[in-house]
Amino acid sequence: MAQPASYRPKEIPEEPGVYRFFNADDKVIYVGKAKNLKNRLTTYFGSNLAQKTYRMVHEAVRVDWTIVATELEALALEFSWIKQFHPTYNVQFKDDKSYPYLAISLNDEFPRIFITRKEKRPGLKYFGPYTNAWALRNTYEVLLKVYPVRSCSAGNFQRAQRTKRQCLLGDIGKCAAPCVGWVSPEEHKEIAHKLDAFMEKGMENLLPTLRNEMDQASEREEFERAARLRDQIESFEKAQRSTQGNLSDDLDGDFISIHEEGLHAAGSIFVVRRGSIKGSRSWIVDQERALEGDDQMASLFFSIYSQSAPTDIPAEIYLNQAPLDQSALEEWLTQLRGAKVSIKVPQRGEKVELLQTVERNAHYALVQYLSKRATDAAVSGKALLELEEELQLARTPLRIECYDISNISGTSVVASMVVFEDGLAKKSEYRRFIIDTDTAQDDTRAMHQVITRRMKRLLADRQVNPAEIAETGGKVSKFAYPPQLIVVDGGAPQVAAAQRALDELGITDVALCGLAKRLEEVWMPGDKDPLILPRTSEGMYLLQRIRDEAHRFAITFHRSRRSKVMLESLLDDIPQLGESRRGALLARFGSVTAMRKASREELAATPGIGATIAGIIFEYLQSLSTTADVKVDMATGEILDT
Repeated sequence: MAQPASYRPKEIPEEPGVYRFFNADDKVIYVGKAKNLKNRLTTYFGSNLAQKTYRMVHEAVRVDWTIVATELEALALEFSWIKQFHPTYNVQFKDDKSYPYLAISLNDEFPRIFITRKEKRPGLKYFGPYTNAWALRNTYEVLLKVYPVRSCSAGNFQRAQRTKRQCLLGDIGKCAAPCVGWVSPEEHKEIAHKLDAFMEKGMENLLPTLRNEMDQASEREEFERAARLRDQIESFEKAQRSTQGNLSDDLDGDFISIHEEGLHAAGSIFVVRRGSIKGSRSWIVDQERALEGDDQMASLFFSIYSQSAPTDIPAEIYLNQAPLDQSALEEWLTQLRGAKVSIKVPQRGEKVELLQTVERNAHYALVQYLSKRATDAAVSGKALLELEEELQLARTPLRIECYDISNISGTSVVASMVVFEDGLAKKSEYRRFIIDTDTAQDDTRAMHQVITRRMKRLLADRQVNPAEIAETGGKVSKFAYPPQLIVVDGGAPQVAAAQRALDELGITDVALCGLAKRLEEVWMPGDKDPLILPRTSEGMYLLQRIRDEAHRFAITFHRSRRSKVMLESLLDDIPQLGESRRGALLARFGSVTAMRKASREELAATPGIGATIAGIIFEYLQSLSTTADVKVDMATGEILDT
């Protein structure tokens, strides 16, 4: 790594400009802009640098800059260089998936309409993008009925011209068939321009026209044509209702939100025109190497608008957070659009509610991205190697088991064991344990008990000869596979309890650590201080996923068991219910909530429960929920003190 002092420039101009840091391979690793180059660049050579900034300036070996006249020129040049060089340490949003567009070739002799996911090409007019491909195709079918523009390929069109025979679309009224002369090229172009006008302006002018034509057709007793027009009107109104929702008719603009979570962020946009959501899209950014303090909103704007046509940029853009260089971005967008563009951060009303919806979309896009990323073998391999190095393990932890304890005031104590192999969850080997509360009244004793029980099974299975099992056609127990790493949910006390269980059984070849929730500290056996893994660590991210999965599995089991225990105690108080009848009710309903919702007839349909006993049960459950002195948690069946 280079020392920043070795390449620190001495004469830096105090002018606006754009600067670039280069590494030893002469690759651009960071691009930035500044109103005052000297003031900005000086901050990179100070002593108190943030972690990623420190890493960047030590990886760089030189820096250069370009002076520009205005901040707007600096912003445009910065965007241009980021696109050209793809710097490692710049925030760059990536489209999370390819969305379909509706395209019209208005410049052709016979214009064509089609759906495409390819990059935009000159000579075509695009509408979209559309997030729901199925909804776009339904709209596409309706459009062809109202505006029968040709939608066939060039090959099919030329074949129809040669054979003088129109295709099926012409026969069913979804094409004006210019290939066989049903309409002239001029008439066909007029239909295409009407379709273009409709897509631009929406349904305000079309629907009254269609209703007028339907009334005239009905008066002339052209009932089939009137019925077709009626169906077209209904289709358009349905499409309008599905996209418009409860938005005001005069609402117009782009709504953009960013959602951040850990080292990742996602941005989403809703394109709203005249109260209708015309399209939405999401982008993902990995902030692992992005420098602290970089303007994410400016980077997202570049991803959205750098390739946009002037007509696609609205007069108003609404954000959930203000960008750092709002005035420069407004000037840049105004220049692209050729007219004034305003950036606003609304504080109340339907615009704020819509931005919250946009942010939820960004959140879901990020969740989907992280789910896909979790199954990436390369990412999982990197995480396992990081754990091996950071925890100083003797070998790579290819099998990790994580344990979590769940209880409320020491009642219905349960434990969960989840298994991750090669960094991926192996749900077929998850296990649940019911803790004996006579010997384990708290979390540490419960952890000692569950580790002891699991390791005893491991030792017992090690005594079995695999060859003998193979001869008899059996299978090796899943408990026979030893973990390379055990993770417990908790801090030093839980780790100490788990280590004591391993020591008592003489197990020395299994590594152990704990992950405490409060500060995400990693505790090793015998250490007085915890390890703090970097937030950028894939190993830490893997530990968090494993811990959270164990917690989810334990909570689910605890709720189920607590509900059954409470239900059993509740049924004990009902007269004329013996063990077999209680078992039948438990098997049929499983919870107090389900029993309370059941009618007398449904209770009576349970094996062994007749109409009389069903009436007693029904009255008893209803009295519990209405008596002033007794309240029941209907989710768990627990009788609450008032």
